[in-house]
Order: sequence, then structure tokens, then C-alpha cells
Amino acid sequence: MVNNQYFEGVLQLRDPTQQIIDYIEEEVSSNKKVHIAKSVRHKRGIDLYISSNKFLKDLGKKLKKKFTGELIYSNTLFTRNKFTSKDVYRGCVLFRHVPLKKGDVISYKGDEIEVIYAGKEILGRNVRTSEKIHIKFDKLR
Repeated sequence: MVNNQYFEGVLQLRDPTQQIIDYIEEEVSSNKKVHIAKSVRHKRGIDLYISSNKFLKDLGKKLKKKFTGELIYSNTLFTRNKFTSKDVYRGCVLFRHVPLKKGDVISYKGDEIEVIYAGKEILGRNVRTSEKIHIKFDKLR
């Protein structure tokens, strides 16, 4: 029996829609070995403490594939296993949702940019000059 407060990693959601939260709850409930230990609401999102690091990373990949946004992985040294002498890390996955889709027009540095593709970064076309431009998600904030 695993303690229900035990967690291996944190999923940080920023600016999530209800659809994203429902998707995560569905993924967690479909896996019997994983649970959400606790959730903490923040001004711009929510932190979910999840019991499996592997599941957390896989969930991050699925979120990135299904929804547009910025995905950042990081690890923090938590402890050292006294039996195997291996380092034990707590994972952290940040997913910052950006509600963009193909065809949307955004303003960037005073220019109107039409979104062509939103993946790891945004590929857009300047409406006035038809010049293609790559924009990183952190430049939109």
C-alpha cells in the first residue's frame, strides 16, 4: 500500500483550460498505478503532485502533442538511496498553455503575424511582408 501523500514529481500547469485539466484527470484515472497526491492552486494555474516520474514525463509529451504551449522539464536532487547509493530525483514538468492555432493572427513587435504552425516554437508569416518568422513561446509573454 502506497502512502497517498507520496509523490515523485510535480506537473505545473499555467493558464490551463478546463479541457486540459479534464484530460489530465482522465489520463491519471486510467492508470491504476498513478495518483495525484495533492493539488495546489496558484494565481495563473495549478500544481499537481504526481506519484510517478515516468508517467509525469509521458504526460508532458502527451500534453504538448494535444495542446499548444511551452513544455519545460527539470529535475531536482531529492535524496540518495541508501541501499543502491543512487541519486533519487524529483521531476518537474511545466506546461504553459498558449491558446493558438493555425490561422490565428497575433501582434509581435508591432507586426501582425499569421500563425502557420505552433509546435516547439511558433512559425508565422508577417501579414504585410509575407516574410516567415520563428517565435519562441517565452517571447510572447
